[in-house]
Amino acid sequence: MLLCVGNFFGSTSEAEWAEYRTGAKKAPIPTYVLGANNQDTLSYFPDVSGCELAENITYLGRRGVYSGCSGLQIAYLSGTEAQEQPAPAHSFSAKDVMELKTSLLSTPNFRGVDILLTSPWPREVGTFANSAGEIDTKKCGSKLVSDLAASLKPRYHFAALEKAYYERLPYRNHMVLQETPQHVTRFIALADVGNTSKKKYLYAFSIVPMSSMDPAELVKQPQDVTENPYRKLRKEAPKSKAPLCAEEEPACQFFFDLNKHQGKKRPSEGKERGDSQPKQAKKPPQPTGPCWFCLASPEVEKHLVVSIGTHCYLALAKGGLSPDHVLILPIGHYQSVVDLSSEVLEEVTKYKAALKEFFRSKGKRYVLFERNYRSQHLQLQVIPVPLDLCTSEDIKEAFITQAQEQQIELLEIPEHSDIAQVAQPGTPYFYVELDTGEKLFHRIRGRFPLQFGRWV
Repeated sequence: MLLCVGNFFGSTSEAEWAEYRTGAKKAPIPTYVLGANNQDTLSYFPDVSGCELAENITYLGRRGVYSGCSGLQIAYLSGTEAQEQPAPAHSFSAKDVMELKTSLLSTPNFRGVDILLTSPWPREVGTFANSAGEIDTKKCGSKLVSDLAASLKPRYHFAALEKAYYERLPYRNHMVLQETPQHVTRFIALADVGNTSKKKYLYAFSIVPMSSMDPAELVKQPQDVTENPYRKLRKEAPKSKAPLCAEEEPACQFFFDLNKHQGKKRPSEGKERGDSQPKQAKKPPQPTGPCWFCLASPEVEKHLVVSIGTHCYLALAKGGLSPDHVLILPIGHYQSVVDLSSEVLEEVTKYKAALKEFFRSKGKRYVLFERNYRSQHLQLQVIPVPLDLCTSEDIKEAFITQAQEQQIELLEIPEHSDIAQVAQPGTPYFYVELDTGEKLFHRIRGRFPLQFGRWV
C-alpha cells in the first residue's frame, strides 16, 4: 500500500496523468491520495466523497476514515485550512474537523487511529522536540490539524507541504500520573518527490493494527518520548463540548491509584494510622549539625530576612538570580515540602499567595522550585519574571525543554494535588510550581545537576 500526502498532481501532470487515466500505465501497488490543496488541481478530483481516479489509484475523499481488511484504521483530511468562509472546495474548516472528530470519538472504546494523513503540518508540532531545521513550527501549519491530531491520537501522522523532511521524536497522548497510559504518536513530514536537495520524500514502514496488538505492548513508552506538543494550543482554543472517549473517562484515577502501589497511605488530616484520636502537632526533627537556614541557628544570615511568620520566614536569596529573588523557609528544621506539618504547609501557602499578589502588582509573575537532593533544610526558591517577558506556558516549556536536554523526565502533575501524593518523605525530587498552580515533578534516582533550576 502506498499513501500520498501533499500535492499528488504536479504543475505539468496533464499528459502524464492521461496515460494512467486511460489505462496505458498502471500504478504497481494500491495507492491512496489526499485531495486538492489549491484551485488549479480541483478538476482532477471529480467526487468530493472519494473515488477511483485510475486503476490502483484511489482518492480517499474530503475527510473520513479508511479501514483496511486487516483492521488498520487510517483517518484523513484533505486540503489546507480555510482562511475565509465559506471554505473553498480545496480547504477544510473547523466544522470539517469537528465532524471527523465526532465520528470517531463517539465510537465505543475509541483509543485512537493507526495513521492520520493530512497535507498541512500541525501547528506547534516541534514544541518539546528535536529541531525541524529551517521550519518554524510555531508559525507554519494548521491549528485545526493540531487539534485533530491531539483528539485522534494517531500512532503515525504523515504530512507534507513544507518541502522538508522532519521525523519528530515520539510524543505522549496522556498526562503522566493523571491519565491511564496510552500509545505514543510519531509525526513524519515528507519533502517533495524528486527535490533537488535530495531530502527524504518516502517513508517505508510496517505496522500491526492497533486492534491486533497486546495492550501492554501498545502503550510502551520509548526512552526518547516527549510531552504532547499541542496541549498549549488546546488550552487556548475556545471550549466546545466534544464526546469523551472511554480512555478519557477515568481522568485522575490513575494518579490516586499510584499511592496504592507505593505502599503506605498518607494519613488523613486529624487521624493517625489505626488511631481515631486527634493528632498532636509534631515537633520538627532537630538538625544533626549546624544548619544555615534554621532561624534559631547562629549560622543563619539574619540581615537577609525579610519577614517572619509563626512557622515560616521569608529571606532574600544570597546570590539571587534577580534583586527580588526570595526564599520561603520553615523556621523549624524540615528537609522538604513532603515533611511539613499541616500548620507549616498552610503558612507556606499563605506566603505563596502573598508573593503572587505582590509580584503581580509589580508587573511580574513568579516561578517556584524546590530541590530535595543534597540539601538538609527546605528552601523554596521564588524567582519573579516580568509579565511582558514571557508567559507561564513559556516558562513551563523552558523547564521541559531543558530537562529533555539533560535527560531528566519532568512530569506534569495535577494543579490542585498535594506533592506528598507523588513523593514519600525521604524521596529525592525536583519540583517546579508556577503561580498559575501548574506543577512539574522529577523523581531523582541518580545524579542530578544541582544548578538545574537556576540554569532554566
